[in-house]
Amino acid sequence: MNDKVYIHEFIDITKQNRARYMHHITANWSPIGQDERHQLCYGVWGVVGSTGRWPQVVNIWEEDGFAGLADSFRIELNNTTLQDPSLEKWWSAAADLRAGGVDRLLVPHPDTLPIEELCAAGTTGEVYAHELVTVAPGTCRDFLTAAVSEAKRAHDQYGWQLVGAWWTALGNQDECLLLWAIPSWESWAGVEDDLRTHRDVLLPDSSAAIRGRQRILLMDSPLSPLRTGRQPSRADRTDWTD
Repeated sequence: MNDKVYIHEFIDITKQNRARYMHHITANWSPIGQDERHQLCYGVWGVVGSTGRWPQVVNIWEEDGFAGLADSFRIELNNTTLQDPSLEKWWSAAADLRAGGVDRLLVPHPDTLPIEELCAAGTTGEVYAHELVTVAPGTCRDFLTAAVSEAKRAHDQYGWQLVGAWWTALGNQDECLLLWAIPSWESWAGVEDDLRTHRDVLLPDSSAAIRGRQRILLMDSPLSPLRTGRQPSRADRTDWTD
């Protein structure tokens, strides 16, 4: 049973700063979040520009449920600047690397493993597929249960592993997110080729309730836990200090 809650972020990057931002958010922020908020880095990825908005980064953070997130929000927001004063230098450095973004809160399907369990299992991919799926209002739980149950087809045939299945909170329970770890670029190409002429192996057969769908590809950053098998640490810092 996964009782965590997740923050999902689309971050718009300025100029040629994607690599610098990914380092800044993993090495320079994540250790602070771990220490002060028990917030874990689930993953940081660069969007493959040919499949989505560019230059853009996706961050996912793992929180100790809504109660843990409430504590984190209090630390961040209960001050006159709506910004943790101890992070003034971090925010200042980050401001030159990003131009804004869009966040959402995610609730996991019970069978979605927390990041520490995924790392312990050695879960990884050469590339990742990120799918936002819109379903009929109120049907997120049923859709995710079917998606998790039927994901074995994609794994057995192509090696795709459904590592994350969530629905978006603070809404109408009509948006889901699926994250697939793909073992190779060839495996990704095989699925896309077959989708042109065969039935969809990624979404459940009960997909009549689907209203919309967008799939983009992601490449994980050098310090992303699904690449390294661990959380970023203070020892990873190279270009910024407290």
